[in-house]
Amino acid sequence: MNRNASPSFLEFFAGGGMARVGLGDGWTCAFANDFDAVKADVYRANFADAAEHFHAGDVFALEAGDIPTADLAWASSPCQDFSLAGARAGLAGGKSSAFFGFWTLMKAMSAQDRAPPVIVIENVVGLLTSHHGDDFTALCGALSEEGYRFGALEIDASAFVPQSRPRVFVVATRLPTDGLEGTSGFHSRAVREAAARLPDDLKDRWIWWGAPAPPARNTDLSVVLEPDAAVTWNPQERTDALLALMADSHREAVERRVKSGERAVGAVFRRMRGGDQRAEVRFDGVAGCLRTPRGGSSRQTLLVIENGQVRSRLVTPREGARLMGLPDSYLLPRSQTAGLQVIGDGVAVPAVRWLAQTLLEPLLDSKTASLAAE
Repeated sequence: MNRNASPSFLEFFAGGGMARVGLGDGWTCAFANDFDAVKADVYRANFADAAEHFHAGDVFALEAGDIPTADLAWASSPCQDFSLAGARAGLAGGKSSAFFGFWTLMKAMSAQDRAPPVIVIENVVGLLTSHHGDDFTALCGALSEEGYRFGALEIDASAFVPQSRPRVFVVATRLPTDGLEGTSGFHSRAVREAAARLPDDLKDRWIWWGAPAPPARNTDLSVVLEPDAAVTWNPQERTDALLALMADSHREAVERRVKSGERAVGAVFRRMRGGDQRAEVRFDGVAGCLRTPRGGSSRQTLLVIENGQVRSRLVTPREGARLMGLPDSYLLPRSQTAGLQVIGDGVAVPAVRWLAQTLLEPLLDSKTASLAAE
């Protein structure tokens, strides 16, 4: 980057600070907050400077005067109301409405002429279609009213780590976007349709961010696993019960790998299909989307087949952390449930890093260039 000072950022709904990890050491965290006590403890454990800038508590209790001026505001607001597995209450829902606490602060900072020139709002892809797209239109309208142009990218963590985790990243800015617009593989069908539903005045504010695709991922699920001897395996009867829940096509996939005699690792979810509980397994080297223990889907199970034997066990918090792109030095809670809660609610670190490298940092460099030209 061309600037002398590192760019600064605000991280709202910070959780365990995974957006901060993704932005990297080249960025300075000026402020972070989260309401959840467990996540707050994890944040403090992982960042030595947390006492200087981390505020635990409800975003609605904050005032603009509590928030320092920064280059970027990152908001990963609670996503349960946007989840395709949930009731889809939308922006009016009890949890995702926390976005309005964040946005009230941004509006107040804008009135003080010190709002961040770049804002990133990260959420589940259901944000694009919640209430037939009305919630996304309302979000775009709020951004436009405060002078921002905006665009969205759908980035699946599987481009970087062996976990299927599609998320939408709305990037809004008041800065010049020369050289940063164009086509992108992250312009998914859902993004294109959401943009097409916008009224004309908001379409005029839309940016097609030209974020490039990353290099092909060269890891699979097996590389993030703990050694077999270091984990707790299910009793055989539980594994047999899991296999009994599989439809014929999934059971046949298991049997083919049993007959091969080679080691195979599969990720299993229990789901309701037509009123019946089913277990579904994938052997493509990618885990399903990690959830919190209280989430809409059950905790993810691993199926390991080797030498004709089928064993099963739950994903550990450390494995989950690796699937989110976190280093093994990242400190997790002692409780497995707490660890999975922090991980399941997070943002994939490499997706944030890629977005920062290819879009956010060049965007802020345009700010530096503009100031230098004045």
